[in-house]
Amino acid sequence: MGFAQDRTAPVVNTRSGPIRGVAEDGLAVFRGVPYAAPPVGSLRWRPARPHPGWSGTLDATEYGPGSPQAVREGDPVLGGHGAPPFDEDCLTLNIWTPGTDDARRPVLVWIHGGAFISGSGAMPNYSGETFARNGDLVVVNLNYRLGPLGLLSFAPEGGDGCGNPWLTDQLAALRWVRDNIAAFGGDPGSVTVAGQSAGALSTAALAGHAGDRLFRRAILQSVPLAMPLATPAESLARTAAFMGIVGVKDEDELRTLPWPRLVGATAGLLAETMEWGHWTAPFMPALDSGTAPRQPVLNLLDGPGADIDVLVGWTGEESAFTFALGEAYVSATKEQVLRRARDSFGDGAAEAYAAYEAARPGARPVDVLVDLSTDELFRKPTLAFAEERAVRGRPVWAYEFAFPTPAHDGRLGAPHCLDLPFVFDNFDKWSHAPFLAGMDTRIRDGLARAVHAAWIAFVRTGDPNHPAMPRWDRYDRPSRTTMRFDTVTKAVPHLTPY
Repeated sequence: MGFAQDRTAPVVNTRSGPIRGVAEDGLAVFRGVPYAAPPVGSLRWRPARPHPGWSGTLDATEYGPGSPQAVREGDPVLGGHGAPPFDEDCLTLNIWTPGTDDARRPVLVWIHGGAFISGSGAMPNYSGETFARNGDLVVVNLNYRLGPLGLLSFAPEGGDGCGNPWLTDQLAALRWVRDNIAAFGGDPGSVTVAGQSAGALSTAALAGHAGDRLFRRAILQSVPLAMPLATPAESLARTAAFMGIVGVKDEDELRTLPWPRLVGATAGLLAETMEWGHWTAPFMPALDSGTAPRQPVLNLLDGPGADIDVLVGWTGEESAFTFALGEAYVSATKEQVLRRARDSFGDGAAEAYAAYEAARPGARPVDVLVDLSTDELFRKPTLAFAEERAVRGRPVWAYEFAFPTPAHDGRLGAPHCLDLPFVFDNFDKWSHAPFLAGMDTRIRDGLARAVHAAWIAFVRTGDPNHPAMPRWDRYDRPSRTTMRFDTVTKAVPHLTPY
């Protein structure tokens, strides 16, 4: 990392040393700021360590490299999710702030998703500029270790070889925010952590460390609560399977391999773990007494994060992301989907299939699969979680993002990830994404303003209500109020959770 010579740019003193950013359109922006020591060499698969700091003024004008990952070309939904450069020395964060003053603005920390195998804070999609400018917020996003570098487990019951290096990265980033964000105009006592998909599951896992007072609010977008963390035995078995694919016998031999070979073996693990009609991930976090001693959802019910304010929701057809366009599923027969349904409903599979078919007139077998999987992984566990929070008197706001995209002849509905450009209100950063094609920009932009403003209001006050949207009441047992974001946005009562 080089050192800047332009002394007109904003300079902030952090505990690790001074950094120089750049002024952009009324914001001060700092990119590629190290928040932990590089996890390389002997620190591969070890918990994140404090950064040793630097002498001189660090140039924080360029993004740091992302965590090593495979690049998928021609993604028909997102168009891609993560691009080079990649490097194991990836533990950096990025900051957008309206001013490096003492204003003590609310802070939004964004954790990207990507099934724990893709994504980075450098992606334009996740730029914090819209939230910083429109909400007068300090916004932080970050890189964390992904795939085999972040989720292989060698000693998942604790100790130096913890089962969740990725989570220690995120914790280190939040501690960096707590210790340094005041110098960037932020309030360390008013931090909201938000994430989507794997980033939402990360947020729930981080709530297990709420005793450190790292954040007070959480936004969980499309959190796959029905995907439990692996047991220690399952995690070790996955690591053994990975070593078999790579062709090594133990951790020491694995440690000598360059990261491209590790990342290249991810496809083999995915092939081993795939099961027709199920949305699976090659790498999953592990239960680990040192970092994640319980399932993440429990952190926000009776665990350390029970008092955190929560905003949680799902998209109408989450699983269309995985199933709606693939030929193996588009051409699926009723018999195939019935066999998949038996995994969930047992002897009641035929009755469940008929109910899903009736709920969507003209439904094809793939449509039934999409709706069944969306319910199983996202909608039902999300509403069950909201019910449990409500029973305990814990604040929670629930939403469904139901606005369908016309892309691919409307086959996607409102798939996983479609809410993201609306939340960030930054469609110019998503021009590469096929799933936004064909939208009426007037309706699209109006909905984005409503969603974006709701997220800002929640970050600022713990309540998502704002004047340009219908009243959004907290979720409770009598009303089960859920905000449905669609062509017409409205609060919908009495959604059945099960």
